Amino acid sequence: MAFADKYLKKQRLYPDYIKDIASEQLNIIVTIPCFNEPDLISGLEALWNCERPDCNAEVIVMVNSGELAGKEILAQNEKTIADAANWMADHQDEKLKFYLIHQPNLPKKFAGVGLARKIAMDEAVSRFNKIDKPNGIITGFDADSGCDANYFVEIEKMFKRHPKANGANIFYEHPLEGTEFDQPIYDAIAQYELYLRYYMLAMRYAGHPHAFHTVGSSFAVTAKAYIMQGGMNRRQAGEDFYFLQKIIALGKFYEIKTTRVIPSPRESDRVPFGTGKAISTFMEEGIIDYKTYNYSAFKDVKKFFDRADDFFGVDYDTYLNKLIVDLPGSVRSYLKEDNFFESLDEINRNCSSVESFRKKFFGAFNAFKVLKYLNNVHEQFIDEESIVVCAKQLLIDLGIETKGIYSAKELLEIYREYEKNHE
Repeated sequence: MAFADKYLKKQRLYPDYIKDIASEQLNIIVTIPCFNEPDLISGLEALWNCERPDCNAEVIVMVNSGELAGKEILAQNEKTIADAANWMADHQDEKLKFYLIHQPNLPKKFAGVGLARKIAMDEAVSRFNKIDKPNGIITGFDADSGCDANYFVEIEKMFKRHPKANGANIFYEHPLEGTEFDQPIYDAIAQYELYLRYYMLAMRYAGHPHAFHTVGSSFAVTAKAYIMQGGMNRRQAGEDFYFLQKIIALGKFYEIKTTRVIPSPRESDRVPFGTGKAISTFMEEGIIDYKTYNYSAFKDVKKFFDRADDFFGVDYDTYLNKLIVDLPGSVRSYLKEDNFFESLDEINRNCSSVESFRKKFFGAFNAFKVLKYLNNVHEQFIDEESIVVCAKQLLIDLGIETKGIYSAKELLEIYREYEKNHE
């Protein structure tokens, strides 16, 4: 029995699309959801132009549409399929093969990017299952993204260096200038990417061990880790965040900073939130000063995370009257509203060491809880603040001098360099 037989029998929605025999040297499969997508060929060209790794690699493009998709969307999908088929006919070699699979009429309840990613990633699992390769690498990529030429090589190197790795995120940079988009788009993406980096680094500064980027176009997981956590979800937006948080919780999650994915900054209404939707909102509302979670909220929750070990083995009276009483009011309020002691009590009943307690503590107060806490705090206690202001405040605590006035783009460049050079 191969490693993924049980998963595929239970979780897979459609039988094999690809009939070609998988090479024994296959070790990387790139999965690309593709819906109403006019820019697929540019993404495929970027992958084709990459250096070949030692192993073999495949790219699976999943063209999809829901049962309620309109004529224009279906027409674009048909054009995409025809263009991609023509392109793929001339772009295949022994080291890198491209496949296009098509699934129309997805059920309206689930049709969306999460389900499309799941179908493509399940197909990748099936390919690895045929050669019984549980450590085969599956990456997420977007149809309109680009990448550096060493994309495959550096992914391969990281997983060779860390043979027990469950996954990794891949460094990404949106384009900040050029002629493809109007200047307001570049201004907007600078602010939005700054927000993404500020959020992750503020969460990391606060002491949360699950603070990593969760961007759908720039991650990699092993087939084994993928099935261990039940595969990709069918969410119509935010699927990458929910999926990767489950992978991150397994541990042995890394960052690949020696190559780069280049996501598109274009507007999009294909999902209810995410980068494309955010840029659309910037344009529609004329936002020039993006407001985000106040840095003080992260500093407050840091005081809670710094004392995590103090909550090991405590009873309710100690928890209520000796521990959370010393925390900031916003954190205290959220812990009471969330009934966090119930989770804490269960953890303590099942932990015999502070090390195992700490792991389960942050499993209970996970990234979802952090997000809920932040939303709660901003509803009840503090106002959102300019991303430029917040980003500068965090840089001070990271030990980076920020004299003078900085634009979002200038701050973003500082953040990018900081991330490249720090664990």
